[in-house]
Amino acid sequence: MSGWRAILLNRFVLVPGAIVLAIVLWNVYVATHNNGLLIGRVTDSSGRPVADATVSLWIFNFTTYEEKERVKTDAEGVFRFTDNPSHRIQLSAEKPGVGRSPRIPVFLYFRAQDTTLDAPLRLAGAG
Repeated sequence: MSGWRAILLNRFVLVPGAIVLAIVLWNVYVATHNNGLLIGRVTDSSGRPVADATVSLWIFNFTTYEEKERVKTDAEGVFRFTDNPSHRIQLSAEKPGVGRSPRIPVFLYFRAQDTTLDAPLRLAGAG
């Protein structure tokens, strides 16, 4: 029995085993988090939620970004995209009379990754 234990605890078994385990876990994570759900918030320059703002999803298309979809924020300033097919995207928001946010890149590790933005899109200047 100690011979098998020595073989299994050998670095030539442990390292490839750890690599295979990491690959399997990563693929399980991707398979359960690739619904294209993108959630975030829009606030004004004071940090208050902005209802009914228009948020645009821009997707990289070989050489440039093109607008794919627009959604409106709810009463709490929250927006949801439910079918983001890409991993290379940008977001922007605007509401007339309140302002416009800069277009910001969103880093995703894989296509259609579900994500919630940590920082809100901030509208600045009258628009």
